[in-house]
Amino acid sequence: MKDFIKILKRYVTPYKKYMGGSVVLNILSVVFNLFSFAFIVPILQILFRLSDKVYEFIPWETEMDFKDKVINNAYWWIGNYMETAGESKTLLILCLFLCVLTFIKTACYFGASAVMIPIRTGVLKDIRNELYNKILSLNLGFFSQERKGDIIARMSGDVNEVENSIMSVLDMLIKNPILIVGYFVALVYISWQLTLFTIVVVPVLGWGMGVIGKQLKKRSLLAQELWSDTISQVEETLGGLRVIKAFIAEKKMSERFDKVTGSLRSKTAKVSTRQALAHPVSEFLGTVMIAIVLWFGGHLILSNKAPIDAATFIYYMVILYSIINPLKEFSKAGYSIPKGMASMERIDKILNSPNPIKDPESPKPLTDFRESIAMKGVNFSYENGRQILKDIDVEIPKGKTIAIVGESGAGKSTLVDLIPRFYDVTSGIITIDGTDIRDVKMDDLRRMMGYVNQEPILFNDTIFNNIAFGVEGATMEQVIEAAKIANAHEFIMEKEDGYNTNIGDRGSRLSGGQRQRMSIARAILKNPPILILDEATASLDTESEKLVQEALDRLMSTRTTIAIAHRLSTIKNSDEILVMHEGRIVERGRHEELIALGGYYKKLNDMQSL
Repeated sequence: MKDFIKILKRYVTPYKKYMGGSVVLNILSVVFNLFSFAFIVPILQILFRLSDKVYEFIPWETEMDFKDKVINNAYWWIGNYMETAGESKTLLILCLFLCVLTFIKTACYFGASAVMIPIRTGVLKDIRNELYNKILSLNLGFFSQERKGDIIARMSGDVNEVENSIMSVLDMLIKNPILIVGYFVALVYISWQLTLFTIVVVPVLGWGMGVIGKQLKKRSLLAQELWSDTISQVEETLGGLRVIKAFIAEKKMSERFDKVTGSLRSKTAKVSTRQALAHPVSEFLGTVMIAIVLWFGGHLILSNKAPIDAATFIYYMVILYSIINPLKEFSKAGYSIPKGMASMERIDKILNSPNPIKDPESPKPLTDFRESIAMKGVNFSYENGRQILKDIDVEIPKGKTIAIVGESGAGKSTLVDLIPRFYDVTSGIITIDGTDIRDVKMDDLRRMMGYVNQEPILFNDTIFNNIAFGVEGATMEQVIEAAKIANAHEFIMEKEDGYNTNIGDRGSRLSGGQRQRMSIARAILKNPPILILDEATASLDTESEKLVQEALDRLMSTRTTIAIAHRLSTIKNSDEILVMHEGRIVERGRHEELIALGGYYKKLNDMQSL
């Protein structure tokens, strides 16, 4: 319960004005409910002629208990009205009063629930936004350890579970205590003797529900983890559908998926079975309680020792039965909240994940790039301790093109990822113009850089928005100019809607070369002084490579460029080539110098020539 209260404080506090409105409306609904039930007593007395007592009007200024005066004068008015209008008409008037009060009561109920809707929807929006912003802020190392499908499952399934299990009971958690307190005060007021007896019986209800719900949170947590496995497999299947079909592995994948969904079904069934017990068990225990109180109160009335008359006893029983429903809803909350807390635990695993890459408290200014990028004694290891880079010393002067080559796994991409601080060095230092990149704001650092990947990262949006991505206020003229430089304008204009064409998920409606040229156009529009190319032409056919290489040459001509390449033909004219092997720089120099060395680079060149 302590964790649940923390969650409410965290997310509900901004919406406390709505909670105040709900409290007021719930109090009014209780008051009108009690008054509407009070009309049952005179209705029963008229119908069954339970009392022959004659009432005389008592002046309001008379020193007498106010409750007794109200009851006496109400019955006096009813008696007079019956004599003049008849019993049938009096009964009709009382029934109309009952309907009016019930209408007001139900209107208050509705209002109390309606003002909670902005809280529920607002809290869910806040959780989703917080989760999404946390995902954006985390370093890339976090996502190398987490499955994408699992993160999606937490963003969708777990947040929905919080809505269904926690936010849905928030209304009843405000309403039910007010109802219970209000009804309980009324019960004590009507007959404290009967209420004292009832208090002895009620704890059985809570004990029964507590026994059933002990392990619900644990089972819910397991079910949500299996739901994440299901989403992960769907995501993997969609991404690898071509390979699955090519290797005729549909049956294998289907069996794998069936195994996961079978486990999910088993755990979910156990959770649902326990949750399904909530209503029948609470219904049974509530009926038992009513039966016991009915027997006890009826015994007193039949023995002429009752503290109240028969009609008032029925009023008492109506209120007692009314208190059962809030208690039952509390029992449902006892099931729902643990399920929601299990999902919140999984959400918090992301929200509370530490991000080791942070802006400095007092950042140094970085407005332009004047001299060089330098790496001194750089080492890098992943969290599992595996060392990727060892003793890297490199200086990249402004305006020069530096190429990095080597076999897969040599550490080329990791080395490049350290410069925009996608990761931080384990030891050593990286500087721009003599300033440690850890001492400047990440926004300022990354604003200096443009990125073109081997696999173009495009979004399900228009061509214009993809090229203008990250550049505030870009005009159509600027986007067209960038596309022309990138050799992309011609194929864009062939599209039906030109620059307003939607390119589909990850640019699926474009060819590989077209996607890469759009990626280059995006980098050109950003106009960064430092350009990072990560095997930008590795996956292209010869014709597309020629068009992309022309665009890259234009892009690189006025910028400091760091290019990772497998095809040595694309980096022959680089100012310096770094040859990496097992995390170290084993050779460096220009193309001709490295060929003359007859070492590792020459072997790579000879293999590609062959």
